[in-house]
Amino acid sequence: MAQDPSAATGGRPHADLAPPHWAAPPPPPPPPPPAYPAPPPLYGTPAPSATGRRTNGLAIASMVLGILWIYWLGSLLAVVFGHIALNQLRRNPDQGGRGMAIAGVTLGWIGVGLGILGVIGLVAGR
Repeated sequence: MAQDPSAATGGRPHADLAPPHWAAPPPPPPPPPPAYPAPPPLYGTPAPSATGRRTNGLAIASMVLGILWIYWLGSLLAVVFGHIALNQLRRNPDQGGRGMAIAGVTLGWIGVGLGILGVIGLVAGR
């Protein structure tokens, strides 16, 4: 003889039954993501300098032109810019770049000297 399944539950349908007491509880939520440091500054943002001194622009130009020589015109400009930068640095000790200005003046005079030797060599070779 077949038994009625609703008889064991007191006449209630099976869908209304509570979950069994042995069912596992839901898992805990995942842990939060780790904290990351702040991103680096964007491009174009000036980095803080260690000394707070700014480099003289003419000193930089003097050194670059002294290195490039640009048909010996750069050498002449390196000498001029270097001497102006040294004068400005003497009046304003808060600026940096004295070594670059001296390097530009030195390389500029070397370039001027080589240019003069080149012209003498061309004239004497004819």
